[in-house]
Amino acid sequence: MKRLFTLLIMLGFYCTMSAQIAPDKYWIQFKDKNNSPYSIDKPEEFLSERSIQRRLDYGIAIDAYDIPVNPSYIQAVAECGAEILHPSKWLNGVSVLVENNSILDEIASLPFVQTTRLMEDDEFKQMIKEKSYFSNESYKPLDSKSLRDTDYGYALPQIEQLNGIALHEMGYQGQGMWIGVCDGGYLDVDGHEAFADMRDNGRLLGTRDYVYKNGIVYSDSSHGTSCLSLMAGNVPGKYVGTAPLASYFLCRTEDVNTENVIEEYNWVSAAEYLDSLGVDVISTSLGYITFDDSQWDHVYEDLDGETCIITIGSEIACSRGIMCVTSAGNEGANSFPYISAPADGENVFTIGAVGADGERAYFSSIGPSYDGRIKPDVMAHGYGVTVASPGGDSYYDGSGTSFSCPVLAGMLTCFWQANKHLKPEAIRETLRRHSDRFSNPDNEYGYGIPDFLAAFESLSVEENDDLVINSLISIFPNPSNGEVNLDINFEGKSNVKVFNQIGKLLYNNEISSDNVAELKSLLTELNQGLYLVKINGEEQNQVVKFIKY
Repeated sequence: MKRLFTLLIMLGFYCTMSAQIAPDKYWIQFKDKNNSPYSIDKPEEFLSERSIQRRLDYGIAIDAYDIPVNPSYIQAVAECGAEILHPSKWLNGVSVLVENNSILDEIASLPFVQTTRLMEDDEFKQMIKEKSYFSNESYKPLDSKSLRDTDYGYALPQIEQLNGIALHEMGYQGQGMWIGVCDGGYLDVDGHEAFADMRDNGRLLGTRDYVYKNGIVYSDSSHGTSCLSLMAGNVPGKYVGTAPLASYFLCRTEDVNTENVIEEYNWVSAAEYLDSLGVDVISTSLGYITFDDSQWDHVYEDLDGETCIITIGSEIACSRGIMCVTSAGNEGANSFPYISAPADGENVFTIGAVGADGERAYFSSIGPSYDGRIKPDVMAHGYGVTVASPGGDSYYDGSGTSFSCPVLAGMLTCFWQANKHLKPEAIRETLRRHSDRFSNPDNEYGYGIPDFLAAFESLSVEENDDLVINSLISIFPNPSNGEVNLDINFEGKSNVKVFNQIGKLLYNNEISSDNVAELKSLLTELNQGLYLVKINGEEQNQVVKFIKY
């Protein structure tokens, strides 16, 4: 983390560019956060209760990254005549719109300003405004696909490949989990049938536009619509995504008409906001290598996990206890076949694309990162995937790692819901270990395709195996979908408490080997979910994770 902050301070490379003719967008890098009205001792002033709780759950301290940008610095920049766009506390600066060079010079002379950096040249942008750029995802009508006779409908292949249906049947469909999505537009999400259940039941938490000030995100592009449908879609019998009951917050960070480095800064500002709300997962089907103005292009050496702005922001987000899931990229068949930023992040879970047959899609970007780490991490269905499309509740087949990312992100969310006591790094490692190439990973497939049921069962088995010797109580079957049996392995009485997965106490009593009927009845009648059974004996204690499905 110290090295990340050092890299930010060293942005002096990007000196004031006084030759530009405005209006242009600039990044204003501040030197410090001195004399801030905010304090790490009062995080409730800038973080939600849910965000603070995430840090408490995973032992993450509130630190300087969490402190907002000094508002007096922002005000001083505005008083020079700049239009304030988006501050970033993690990068300690602000993006602005500047109309002439004298304003920029005045900003640069402020004592707390370290550097200014051109991020979007308006004159250059006007030259390419007719260009409609996004990425090389491809779409075609559903000519060759028949509707599957299951609840999942067209969406069956992607969850089936991950062996995730069993988790849904156990009740883990994303309830109570919050997913932030960063993309280029969500055309018709406010009307398409795939999202009606999300909208009608209050699981669309909100939207925010980082491209157009006070803009509406339901415009310009359907790329975010397609990506979101792979997680949030919920039309039983026709189309059900991998996290149909999770809650979602939608951010537009990508300008689909151009490719400028400001979009990386947009993403960081959005991720900070999502963090402050308390999201669990951020799904990002975006990646950056080349830009419309080549002066900003990334080279392979930049893909080291700590150089590109969006990667720096992603790593800080991960350090806050957020699970960042991102696309590997679609450059695998090109002369530069490598992953894009932020897929190079060490703690970013990077997803490549395979077809329904499990074979790598020809376009799926490869690793390693520049510093030699295996990337992508894992693979998911991203070739010939059915996605929602605007207009008339339609669906199309699409291809791209943009789609394998949300397929995996939604399933990961359900898996984490079932194991919320585990830190993000443990979730990532468990999924790698239960992927089909774990014993022989490479830089085309990473660790392979995860088996979510095997990963789920391994956690129960591993925890119970640790307790076989000198165990105080055995619960079987575990997981269970019906009657539960108990074996008591202690003399006398012990206190037993049962908690649900959010920590609510459901049972608190003393039991003995001849007095287990009440506890057995409780465990048998529990609803679907994860429970913790805590036994306090005279000489030892035990915690058993118990699952009902």
